Amino acid sequence: MRSRLANKWVIITGASSGFGAATARAFGAEGAKLLLGARRLDRLEKVSSECHEAGSPEALFHALDVSQTASVESFVKWGRSHTDCVDVLINNAGGAHGLDTVAEGKDEDWEAMLQTNVLGVLRMTRAVLPLMINNPGGSILNIGSYAGRVAYEGGAAYCGAKAAELQITRALRLELCGSGLRVGGIDPGLAETEFSVVRFKGDTARAKKVYEGANPLKAEDIAEAIVWAASRPPHVCIDEMLIKATDQAGMHKVYRRPVPAPK
Repeated sequence: MRSRLANKWVIITGASSGFGAATARAFGAEGAKLLLGARRLDRLEKVSSECHEAGSPEALFHALDVSQTASVESFVKWGRSHTDCVDVLINNAGGAHGLDTVAEGKDEDWEAMLQTNVLGVLRMTRAVLPLMINNPGGSILNIGSYAGRVAYEGGAAYCGAKAAELQITRALRLELCGSGLRVGGIDPGLAETEFSVVRFKGDTARAKKVYEGANPLKAEDIAEAIVWAASRPPHVCIDEMLIKATDQAGMHKVYRRPVPAPK
C-alpha cells in the first residue's frame, strides 16, 4: 500500500542526531521529500545520505540554528527555493543544558534552553506557516518531553521550557482550528540518545548512569510514533502523545536491573 507521506515535503529541525535523525530516516523510508536543518553540517550530510538509502527521493539539508531568527529565515528562504508547499513540520531542535538547582543555575544554560525549546519552536512555526496554511491535512508536530508535564529537581529551566512548548502547541491548535492543519505534540520520557551527553557537557560516564539498569526508549521508537501521527487521514489529529519506556512508571519511578560489578 502506497504511503500517505510519499512525495510529501517534510521539514525536520535538529535532524543531525537523536530523534531528529531517526525521524528523518523514518520519513525517508515512507518516500517523503526532506528539508533537514541543524547546526552540524557534517552529521546532516550523513543523515541525508541515509535518508536517500532508505527511499527518500529528496533529502536536502541546510544549516539551521533555531535560536537565531536570521538563521531560521535563511533556512526557510532556502526551503522555498525547492518547494512552495510544506506538508509536515517537525519542531525537534532543543535539549537540556546542565542539571543545576535554581540557586546554582547559570544564565547561559537557561538562555540556551529557552532559546531552542521555546523561542525556536515559535520562530520556526511562524516562518514555515505561510508554506502550510493553504494545505489542509498538513501537520505541525512539536517534540516535547515528559518533563513538560512533571517537574524534577535540577530541571527547573528545562521543565519550564518544555511546559511552555506544550502550551504553545495547545494554543496553536486553537489558532489553526478551521484551517485543516493538524497540530500535535509528542512527549517522550526516558530515552537514550545524545540528550544526557549534551546535558552533562560531554561527560559520557555521567550520561550513561541515567539509563543504567533500565531499558529506555530509543530514538527509533519516537520516530515511529511521529511518522504514524503525521500519516493519519486528514480529518484525524493526534493532539498529544506521551510515550514512556515500560520501565518508567513515573518521573521518579524507574525499574532498574542489578548491574554486574566490573571484573
